[in-house]
Amino acid sequence: MTDDLLFEVMTPLEFTVRVSQRYWQFIVTVKHPIMAGEVAEVQLTLTEPDEVRRSRSDPAVYLFYRGQSPRRWTCAVARRLNGDGFLITAYPTDAIKAGERLWQK
Repeated sequence: MTDDLLFEVMTPLEFTVRVSQRYWQFIVTVKHPIMAGEVAEVQLTLTEPDEVRRSRSDPAVYLFYRGQSPRRWTCAVARRLNGDGFLITAYPTDAIKAGERLWQK
């Protein structure tokens, strides 16, 4: 797994989030092709978000938001399991989802 690691970063919630190169390719080819070339932006969203919310449907899932322009954000979604975090997906959005606000810049 470590040979395939694309990045691992520390979040303001004091847990790391990692993603493999293979899974990142899945995100940018299947889930959200618009995110191709946006690795650095996703890393910034995880390390320097404007806001972090907990998912309403899964308390182990966190949504990290970083503003791009008025009413446009990058959202990086991560799951924390047994202290480790991993990226589920990332996408641009025009709305911050409802959920418990855990952190704000």
